[in-house]
Amino acid sequence: MTPINDIRCTLGEGPLWHPERGAFFWFDITGCKLHSLGQSWQFDEMVSAAGWLDHDHLLIASEARLMVFDITTGNSRTLCALESEIGTNRSNDGRADPQGGFWIGTMDKQAQKGAGAIWRYYKGELRRLFTGITISNAISFPPDGQSACFTDTATRQIMRVALDAEGWPVGTPEIWLDLNADGLNPDGAVFDASGTFWLAQWGAGRIAAYGPDGHFLRAVEFPAPHTSCPAFGGPDLSDLYCTTAREGRQRPGPLEGATFCAPGIARGLPEHRVNLEG
Repeated sequence: MTPINDIRCTLGEGPLWHPERGAFFWFDITGCKLHSLGQSWQFDEMVSAAGWLDHDHLLIASEARLMVFDITTGNSRTLCALESEIGTNRSNDGRADPQGGFWIGTMDKQAQKGAGAIWRYYKGELRRLFTGITISNAISFPPDGQSACFTDTATRQIMRVALDAEGWPVGTPEIWLDLNADGLNPDGAVFDASGTFWLAQWGAGRIAAYGPDGHFLRAVEFPAPHTSCPAFGGPDLSDLYCTTAREGRQRPGPLEGATFCAPGIARGLPEHRVNLEG
């Protein structure tokens, strides 16, 4: 499998296929960069995840804020602060939900235990949903829009929680998928149109697919051990993109940190649009 270009990220994350532009974006968190095919943008803070607002604008999560980013000009404006008072935290995994909200996880920059949280921005409100998170990941939404998944990678458990009609969690999250017996580390994730759950597994060099009932289906292997996050893209949303990282590798190989595209894997769902006004 070959990379999509020559960029090698220290910590690749946040892949996003913009359905209106037909364009692919991804981040190098510690490199403070947003990439697309043919263009990159440098920030003065860590950036990690995005949702699309319209043809020319993204909602981007950084280490201290949510911002509206203009793709055409490279300019940004702050939408709201995100744990800016803490100073040692940053954003990590994030994704838009079917109701038009945006979920974003935070974590300590040194992965201090329990220092992070999972937040949701919806209709002008940023609300903290879950606390005590060490490494926030796997924020994703099944096709029916009635639940959300997330993980604290340190627990090796994928949690699932019901959502109300406006996309707010209802009740207590429950363990949906436990990877402790397999010794696997869950990272970013996305659901496809059939309800299959595609999960990047840090250190395993693969994205694993699980059925709606949580049973393992198959895995797509990548030539870089630190697979970090999947996304579906391409004209028919059948291409599986995967970001990877060089972070924590003493002697990384030439493909580590690359972003890959495996064509014709499954039929994905269009990324949901973030609606700032509700």
